[in-house]
Amino acid sequence: MFTMIHPAAAASVLVLCLPTSASAQGQKIGVVVRRLGVSEPTYYRWRREYGGLRIDQAKRLKELERENSRLKRLVADQALDNAMLRDVAAGNF
Repeated sequence: MFTMIHPAAAASVLVLCLPTSASAQGQKIGVVVRRLGVSEPTYYRWRREYGGLRIDQAKRLKELERENSRLKRLVADQALDNAMLRDVAAGNF
């Protein structure tokens, strides 16, 4: 089954590959990333974050980050519910 790749993850992995191959041909990385429409600080941030990842690994990373944020919201909601029930049980409402 074909699944869609998160555009940012795919773009960042592809952008990371191109300047490296272009710099091997004698072009400066700053020139290459500007031609790709990415700032140099963004390129280096992506390289730090996604440096050794393949596209499927970057996709999995984004999926895990989304799941982690969803689970954090669930835990926060549960903590609020528990606090509310403690207040009701203590008669502090």
